[in-house]
Amino acid sequence: MSQKVLLSSKEMAIMLQRLACQLVEKHADFSETVLIGIQPRGTFLANRIQKILLEKYAIQNLKLGFLDITFFRDDFKHSVKPLEANKTQIDFLVENKKVVFIDDVLYTGRSINAALTAIQSFGRPKSVELLTLIDRRFSRHLPIQPDYKGKQVDAINNEKVKVSWLETQGEDAVFII
Repeated sequence: MSQKVLLSSKEMAIMLQRLACQLVEKHADFSETVLIGIQPRGTFLANRIQKILLEKYAIQNLKLGFLDITFFRDDFKHSVKPLEANKTQIDFLVENKKVVFIDDVLYTGRSINAALTAIQSFGRPKSVELLTLIDRRFSRHLPIQPDYKGKQVDAINNEKVKVSWLETQGEDAVFII
């Protein structure tokens, strides 16, 4: 199985800085905004974005949570192996807040659709935005588009986009396989 590097560690770092900067431009002090990383892989990106916002932009009272969407997906019953849910960690209400969903790759849009349903358990958001590191532009099953995207990729259906994180795979990189 061959793989091609889409983003190196240095390129990812620059992209993460740019995404954080775009959030600051739009949300300023984040008093009415919450960040929600979509489990499992959006949590790495959400943690990185939070770290940049705290360290570089000194954002105070930044709320970050993690949302498990396993049983909200429309395809969860079609799995051959038993599903393992992740832990939802949201210790705040989203009622009338601006919610920014964070996920590593936007592919079909089904994960985001599930997240829209799942977040309702924590209140009704004022608005919802989407930040993704990679947008697989031609693979959408649902009319969902990112508000903030790191890189747009035109991968055909049998190609996969793999995001490696330093915390789990030992390096920051994005590959197309």
